[in-house]
Formats: sequence, structure tokens, C-alpha cells
Amino acid sequence: MTVKYDDRDAIAHGKITEKPLRERPGYPTWAVKLTMAITGLIFAGFVVVHMVGNLKIFLPDHDGRPAIDEYGEFFRTVGEPVMPYGSVLWILRIILLVGIILHIWGAFTIVGRAHQSRGKFRRTNKMGGLQSFATQTMIVTGIVLLAFIIFHLLDLTIGVQPAASSAFEHGEVYANVVATFSRPAVAIFYIIAQLCLFLHLTHGMWVAVSDLGIVGKRWRAVLSFIAYLVPAIVLIGNVLIPVAVLAGWIS
Repeated sequence: MTVKYDDRDAIAHGKITEKPLRERPGYPTWAVKLTMAITGLIFAGFVVVHMVGNLKIFLPDHDGRPAIDEYGEFFRTVGEPVMPYGSVLWILRIILLVGIILHIWGAFTIVGRAHQSRGKFRRTNKMGGLQSFATQTMIVTGIVLLAFIIFHLLDLTIGVQPAASSAFEHGEVYANVVATFSRPAVAIFYIIAQLCLFLHLTHGMWVAVSDLGIVGKRWRAVLSFIAYLVPAIVLIGNVLIPVAVLAGWIS
């Protein structure tokens, strides 16, 4: 049972009152962590696939059409004629939306319970190094990423100004990407968001290894390495695009 220590003198003299800091939750913490681990890994898979697709901007045109435009059209036509046009894309969007809602709920639930359980005491530098910094900034990087997701949808999916450039046209992925990253402020915000994604994804995947019950020493070593490798690849791949636009390598 979670116990409240009245004061440090009481601890020193062995006088501790058993007062629960919070009631037993209806949804157990292990289930909240499992939910966050599963939704986090779904997002990790999504950003990897999305990064690979975005890198098609560097490929040569196919029959006079940019390769990245064909990639964008693929998600709208996949499943036809069995599924209606764009239906699979909307199914994926709904899954991601539900996932992000559960992930945010889980994050604030765990943080709230942790604060209640610790009371006035705080533990710091439990892991050290990058992981310690990533742990302390998870809420901050999460908020930045949420803001970025909203901006990114308004910019390159919906085309709402001033988030989107004045040259935005639906379906013209290549032209829209070049137009939006030609604005230095947007490109810098995108790069900052990718750095936050690296920190958030690294720590998230690192913690998910434990939350999913993977305790074997060899497997933990391998998956911990992957938890650093995958976010690093995503960071490099995604940052390369705005850098290339600003440098004039693609236009």
C-alpha cells in the first residue's frame, strides 16, 4: 500500500502513519503502461513508414510525375475496388487518432499517479545520461509533438493558411513540401520537432521493452540498441528534407 510519511522526524523515529495517498485506481497502472507501450510502438512504426515515403521526394519522376506524388496517391487508392476510394486511408487515420488520444490520456494518468504516490519526495537522475534527460522532458517533447502534428496536418494535409503556404494544392505533394519548407521558420520548427521526436521515441521504445515484459538480458540489449537506432534514422531522414529544400538541392 502507498504510505504517506508525515515528516522526516517521524521516519527517523519509526513513527509512520499508514495513510494512502490515493485510492486504488479502477484501471491498473500496468494496463495504462501497456496501453502506452502498444500505442507508442504503433506511432513508431508509422513514423518509420512515413519517413521512407517522404524520402521518395529525392527519387526521379515517374512518367513525368514526382515519385512522392504517386506515394501520396497510393494511400488513397489502396484497397480499390474492394474498398471505396480513400477508405483505407481514413481507417488508418482513425486508428492513429484513437491511439494518440489513449497515449495522451495514459501519459497524464501515469504522471498524476506518480506525483500522488511520491508525495513531497522526488527522485532524480535515476538512469543518468540521455535517458535521464529524455525522461524529464517527456511531457515537454510530447506537447511539442502534439502541436507539430496539428500544424503538419493543417499545412500539408488540409492546406489551411497561414499554416500552409499560399501555393498549396491538394494532391501536389512534391510542390507542397518544397513550398512549405522554403519558409525558413517552418523548416526550423520542423527540425526542432524532429529532435523532440528523437528524444520522445528513444525513451518511449526503451521503456516499452520493460512494459511489454521483455526481461531477457540478450533481448533487452538488442531492443535497447534498436530504441536508439530507429529514432536516429528517422531523425536523419526527416531532417534531410527541409535541409535539402533550404539548400536548394530540390526545388
